[in-house]
Amino acid sequence: MALQPRNSRRSSIDIWPGFVDALSQLLMVIIFILLVFTVGQFYLSDALSGRDQALKKLQHQIDDLADLLALERRSNSELRANAAASEARLKASLAERDRLQAQIADLTAKEQAAEQQGAAGVARAEQAEQALAAEKAISRDALAKVDALNQAIAALRDQLSQIAAALDASKAKVKQQEAQIVDLGKRLNLALANKVQELARYRSEFFGRLRQILGNRPDIRIVGDRFVFQSEVLFAPGSAELTDPAKKELDQVFAALKQIAAEIPPDLHWILQVEGHTDSRPIHTAQFPSNWELSAARAISVVRYAIAAGIPPQRLAAQGFGDKQPIAQGDTPEAYRLNRRIELKLTER
Repeated sequence: MALQPRNSRRSSIDIWPGFVDALSQLLMVIIFILLVFTVGQFYLSDALSGRDQALKKLQHQIDDLADLLALERRSNSELRANAAASEARLKASLAERDRLQAQIADLTAKEQAAEQQGAAGVARAEQAEQALAAEKAISRDALAKVDALNQAIAALRDQLSQIAAALDASKAKVKQQEAQIVDLGKRLNLALANKVQELARYRSEFFGRLRQILGNRPDIRIVGDRFVFQSEVLFAPGSAELTDPAKKELDQVFAALKQIAAEIPPDLHWILQVEGHTDSRPIHTAQFPSNWELSAARAISVVRYAIAAGIPPQRLAAQGFGDKQPIAQGDTPEAYRLNRRIELKLTER
């Protein structure tokens, strides 16, 4: 009997070092996994930062292209105005040329008539010759004016051709810029949609954790993207002071939010929006003159407690809606109970 305990002690001593080695190896594996997770988080943050910079660069390019497009449009307007003015001058020149040509034809007819009447007498012939000379001088002046007008018309046509070519080039450039703006807009919208989807994933995870923590309680519900507390869970009737049981409920909510917030990338600008609602029965006290004041005071009480629980103030917002956004219609006690509520919504700022 004395030998048996001694053998048992020797056996336990032989096993102990192997157990310590196993624990050491397990600890080294855990440390290695933590290091891999830390490096992964670092590269993920760096990738998200680069994406933000790309978004900002795309936005600057869009602004620059919009400015260039506005400048091109002003240039197009000026070119169209110049073209219209040139066409008006061209029409006026053509009308003047036609008038002068008609005058020349009339003078030519008069010249022929004067020549035919030359045989009537020397006196009349001399007078006719003098009149003819005068008419010829007028004709020469008119022809000179017609030549000048023809040259002006040719110059105007060249100018119109240049303006038309400039308009065509400008239209092509505008189309190219509009295509670039549309492409950049699509890329920007895609990036924004990715941000929204990423926030929606964290919102879903947050509400999923709250559902696990609080269970299926009828007075605490998840409706769409909102977490709804009935006011009786948090406040006494007509009061905006959180009860002690309410603080315990909210502690679980804010603990889950802090865990999720630690995983949300810093470039996602999220906030927890706290909304206060009352039923339709009016309240009128010295502290709360109307339902607006009561709903706002309750939302502010929840926000203050969230700050005390460690939620950053810049991630919180309080709103009071009074009885203006009911979720149940009617004047029944059940409708009153459902409309008295505090809603939490994880959303984008």
